Amino acid sequence: MLETKMKYALITGASKGIGKSMAIALAKRKINLLLISRSVDELNVLQTALKNQYGIEVHSLAIDLSQIEAPKAVLNWVMENNYATHILINNAGYGLWGKFGELDLATQLEMCQLNMTTVTALCHLLLPLLSTEKKAYILNVCSTAAYQAVPTLAIYSATKAFILSFTRALRFELKDGPVSVSCLSPGPVDTGFAQRAGLDAFSKMAEKFNMQPDKVAEIAIKGLFAGKAEIIPGFTNIISVYANRILPKGFIEKMAAGIYKT
Repeated sequence: MLETKMKYALITGASKGIGKSMAIALAKRKINLLLISRSVDELNVLQTALKNQYGIEVHSLAIDLSQIEAPKAVLNWVMENNYATHILINNAGYGLWGKFGELDLATQLEMCQLNMTTVTALCHLLLPLLSTEKKAYILNVCSTAAYQAVPTLAIYSATKAFILSFTRALRFELKDGPVSVSCLSPGPVDTGFAQRAGLDAFSKMAEKFNMQPDKVAEIAIKGLFAGKAEIIPGFTNIISVYANRILPKGFIEKMAAGIYKT
């Protein structure tokens, strides 16, 4: 009898928020995990908990994915340990709130590196491995902010617009092969994103519309395995996305500026 090689799902930004919830959702399905994040302590706690509770294999790598050499280091880790990866979830990313000209340039460029370049590089580097599988999946985590320009979240929304466009194009290129490509576009989620972005005032309003990360993760994983192109959790978010497609851009931008005003 031929030995079946153990397969893994690789998740970036896995130690908290949606990434952690997706790790749990996959663990419940008995899928082995490769967890990547900057936080050694949080990764170790999650790794131990998932192994003990679900009886799966879990390995972790603590690395700062905003560094240009990080994607190659991830590939080397996967290759050196012979981890057969059949799912790639690019979840790591963050936002910065404020007027473009007033925010620190270096920090904004670091955000571009993490939100766009790292995602692109990981897709490119891991695609040859994914393509050897009978069935494989890529899920790039986007945002409803991708569907319109957002003043005071100018660079963040632009990075997510890039991910949306890139993911759809990649999906089309790979449509006749074994790799299914999907994009997850959540709205406000109770993950602490607003606080990290500097949106303390907005975070109080967002509490009324926040979805819980566990619910978003479950919708994401179901959509991933169903082969959906775009996964938009929550009826309100679906309506907002379609509104952005039909309403004048100037009107949408004015509304967004009012919500996120400095």
